[in-house]
Amino acid sequence: MGKITVMEHPLIQHKIGWIRRTSTGSRDFRSIVSEIAMLMCYEATRELELADIEIETPICKAVVKELKGKKLAVVPILRAGLGMVEGMLTMIPAAKVGHIGLYRDPETLDPVEYYCKLPEDCAEREVFVVDPMLATGGSAVAAIRMLKDKGVKNIHFMCIIAAPEGVKAMAEAHPDVDVFIGALDEKLNDHGYIVPGLGDAGDRIFGTQ
Repeated sequence: MGKITVMEHPLIQHKIGWIRRTSTGSRDFRSIVSEIAMLMCYEATRELELADIEIETPICKAVVKELKGKKLAVVPILRAGLGMVEGMLTMIPAAKVGHIGLYRDPETLDPVEYYCKLPEDCAEREVFVVDPMLATGGSAVAAIRMLKDKGVKNIHFMCIIAAPEGVKAMAEAHPDVDVFIGALDEKLNDHGYIVPGLGDAGDRIFGTQ
């Protein structure tokens, strides 16, 4: 069963407080989102397995630890998820990056795929799907379903702010996926925005509001 983890680290909470502010402009917003992703990545990879390997130090041979087994991939949900990639790669620079693009059909409100490009060996990798906001959960649920349809088995989802409705949707649709959350907010409003939230993450990252 997947775990739901709300991160209580003081640095993560402090930085989330800054991106919530209306007064935080796009440049600072982008920078802080990247920093939050880096800190969350550090916490979310805590249980990755290690293996012993023998190396040469300048002094002698020694046994050290390195990540064992599966390699990693980061898959942002376009477009806001792009804001989290750099921070993730700061921590795991050898990870491959894929991209999933979804839009919401205005009539059915269902997520529709418009772009999907994944590393060739994605099915053999441990995949972190990233999106700053988990609101209704529709996009995240659809993105993870797409990955599973392509044979990916080891999937984690990471978001900075989540609404209870989105967490519930994820748990019901993908109970096997670990979900890492920076802050769990109160609810969704009538327009589908997280309350108190931070507005539209994509607009704030790219300065398009």
